[in-house]
Amino acid sequence: MIDALFTGSDYVAAKKMLDVTILRQQAIASNLANVETPNYKRLEVSPAFEAQLRQAVASQNPAEIASLQPELAVDASAISGRSDGNTVQLETEMLKLNQNTVESALETQLVSNSLATLRLAITGKS
Repeated sequence: MIDALFTGSDYVAAKKMLDVTILRQQAIASNLANVETPNYKRLEVSPAFEAQLRQAVASQNPAEIASLQPELAVDASAISGRSDGNTVQLETEMLKLNQNTVESALETQLVSNSLATLRLAITGKS
């Protein structure tokens, strides 16, 4: 019974998405720290990973979801509008930071709900 809570595809997917959110937070922090660094290229979670995660979640195979490892990559779609070659735009990064914060809160709630279910099963109290 307890194993089913932590090995189900929904829980494993929520946990993996939380891992991605943390990695994206690191990328955003790096991008913001280097907003004035000449020739710095904006980092983002690899688009290939995001496609793999969508496919794995659609398959609802917990082992496939758990085996995925998020990676950072240079954002090929980011174009430098500056003479120093830096591809970071402060406004875009702030927007991504806010979006990532909301996603993190949602994913944390999803994982917490599984733990609350376990507590309810053990204690009979919510």
